[in-house]
Amino acid sequence: MKNTGAWCLLGLLSLGGAAWALEQQDSRASATAGAPATGQQGAGKEVLQGEKLATFGGCHDCHTPKIMSAEGPQPDRSRLLSGYPAQAALPAVPPGVLGPNRWGALTTNDLTAWAGPWGISFAANLTPDATGLAAWTLQDFIQTMRTGKHRGTGRAILPPMPWFDVAVLSDQELKALFAYLKSVPPVSNKVPAPIPPK
Repeated sequence: MKNTGAWCLLGLLSLGGAAWALEQQDSRASATAGAPATGQQGAGKEVLQGEKLATFGGCHDCHTPKIMSAEGPQPDRSRLLSGYPAQAALPAVPPGVLGPNRWGALTTNDLTAWAGPWGISFAANLTPDATGLAAWTLQDFIQTMRTGKHRGTGRAILPPMPWFDVAVLSDQELKALFAYLKSVPPVSNKVPAPIPPK
């Protein structure tokens, strides 16, 4: 009986030791699986910082299409930051709704198109697709955020885009934000050009 107890104790210790070794191996593997190679660790931190800035800054509020749920509009995770859905039907703006002493802006149900005194603006595709930011450089992005002009020299960035709030970020923060935008899955979605006021 004494022998059996010793063997059971030895067996339990062996199983426990094997389980601990497997757990350690798994934790080391999972820690290194998602981690970038040594030279890319800084880039991984930069993307995480950019993701925090995008989340805190509300980028998904307008640039990610929504799905209507019982709790209200929820971000469509399959189309993160892809902007106004190009195939969506744009509702008509009722005449006389916008103007002084009236409503200042209207938005679509998924919050990706906005109408106001500036006309109709569409949330841009911020994914690294050819229809989004694929051809953009970091300098293009920084110039856009600093000047409120498309690629720093083009058309004005329209409301509700708070480029003037983003402009207060440092170059390093804008670099992190851009790194995050370049890291999301590309979504092919050619957003329409703004519609001027009538």
